[in-house]
Amino acid sequence: MPELPEVQTIVNDLNYADLPGKIITMTNIYWDKLIGLISPEIFDKRISGSRIIRIWRRGKYIIFYFHNNQYLIIHFRMTGRLYLTRGEDHQSKHEHLIFHLNDGRMLHYHDTRKFGRMYLVNNPDLILGKLGPEPLDNAFTIEIFKKRIQSKTRQLKPLLLDQTFIAGLGNIYVDEALWEAKLHPRQIASKLSGKKLETLYYAIRFVLQKGIDNLGTTLGKGKSNFYSAGQRPGRNAEQLNVFHRTDQPCPRCNTTIKKIIVGQRSTHICPKCQDL
Repeated sequence: MPELPEVQTIVNDLNYADLPGKIITMTNIYWDKLIGLISPEIFDKRISGSRIIRIWRRGKYIIFYFHNNQYLIIHFRMTGRLYLTRGEDHQSKHEHLIFHLNDGRMLHYHDTRKFGRMYLVNNPDLILGKLGPEPLDNAFTIEIFKKRIQSKTRQLKPLLLDQTFIAGLGNIYVDEALWEAKLHPRQIASKLSGKKLETLYYAIRFVLQKGIDNLGTTLGKGKSNFYSAGQRPGRNAEQLNVFHRTDQPCPRCNTTIKKIIVGQRSTHICPKCQDL
C-alpha cells in the first residue's frame, strides 16, 4: 500500500489541481533519508525553480517531469502520501518534505513509517527500468500476458507481486484478482490452462480499474492509511471480496474466508472458490 489504484488516484488529483505549469520555488526537507542518490542540499538546489510539465504514474511510482529535463520519481512504499494545502507552511507530525509552489500552495509528503523515497534524476530508467508492463495499458494484451506467465514455475501470488513481472500490483489487488479468477495463490503459474490465464488476465484488469473508479482503498481511519491528494479516503474497501475479510462469508459461495501465508505474505482466500 499504496498500490496502482491509490497512486493513480493521487496522480489524477494532482493533475486536476492544475499542478502542471506550476513552479517549485523551494523545499523544506525534514528527513534527509527520504532523498535517494543525491544529498538533500543538491536536491533542493536542483529542483527549486523547476516548472512541472507533466505528472503520471509508472507502476507504484509517481513521476514529475520538469522543463529542465529532470524527473522527480516518488515511491510511497508502505505509508507515504502527498497532499496539497494553501497557507500551511509548518511541519506537522510525520511530514518529511514540503514543496512550495509559485501559486502559494504547498505539496506535502507524509509518511508515518518513513519507508518512502524520492529521486531526482535525468534518466528515469535508473529507477524504473526494471519494471514490468503496465497491466491496464492497451499494449499489454492477453497474448503478451500468456507468453510471460506460461514459462514461470513460481506460485501465482509471489509472481504477481513481483514488480518486474507486472508493475503496480500489491497485496490487496492480487488477493482480489485471484478470488475473482477462482485461483489459489499457491497455484504454479506454468500449470494454468489457457482459459484460466485468460480469466486471470481480465480479473487483474477488473479489480485495478474498480479500485481506480472507487478512488483507492482506505482500510481504516489512522494517519498511516491511504488518503488522496485532496485528503479524501478511498471507497474501495467497501467492495473488497476477500482482502481483510478473514472469518467473514465469501460473497460468492458463503464459505468462511481464511487468512494463510504465501511467500511470507498474509493472503486472504475462499477455500471453496479457490481450491488448490
